[in-house]
Amino acid sequence: MFQLLHFQLEDQIATITLQNGKVNAISHELIAELHQALDQAEQAQAVVVITGQPGIFSGGYDLKVMQSGNEAAMALVTEGSKLSRRLLAFPTPIIAACSGHAVAKGAFLLLSSDIRIGVEGDYKIGLNEVAIGMTMHYAGIELASGRLPASYFNRSVLCAEMFDPKTAVSAGFLDMVVPEAQLAAQAQGLASQLAKLNMKAHANTKLKSRSDFLDFLDEAIEKDLSGTL
Repeated sequence: MFQLLHFQLEDQIATITLQNGKVNAISHELIAELHQALDQAEQAQAVVVITGQPGIFSGGYDLKVMQSGNEAAMALVTEGSKLSRRLLAFPTPIIAACSGHAVAKGAFLLLSSDIRIGVEGDYKIGLNEVAIGMTMHYAGIELASGRLPASYFNRSVLCAEMFDPKTAVSAGFLDMVVPEAQLAAQAQGLASQLAKLNMKAHANTKLKSRSDFLDFLDEAIEKDLSGTL
């Protein structure tokens, strides 16, 4: 059923492992499969763990699409923003198990998750859009503004600073860092704890606490529909 990710549902935990090439590029096809996997997780009321391959969580959007013209690039960015919006409002907890580098949309997936676990190592995490000639889209600015500490917003969004995993905790992209060999066990253990939550209460509280944020994000996505990168 899935070609660009692996999906496993066990003990109320849905583990989604991205496997789209060496950089786990975020393409239209991968986004579609992510939605299908999320549909199954939502139906099962399962806690979601999103992870990548060893050394790479995701390097961001598919460059072939992003370099094929503004219309195609904005269409992919819009679909990615809608995915982030869904993750932020998802009725069960979302854990990002960041297995290595997380760049651009890869880092935005971290900002779209409830709890983010990174791994020790020489990995880079952050938003490099400005460094590679892309004007940050409205939804990206809104996501960063809503999840990053003010002291790191300019460094991340305006200056495209990249962070190692430990600094990424202070910057707001990660919540904790563990040895690489412990990532899967740490994520699964945390997911098992979260699976004991009352999911109705979790979902309602998430929507209440993020109501304004989600409204601003919806407005930003609409602005991007008529914008350029």
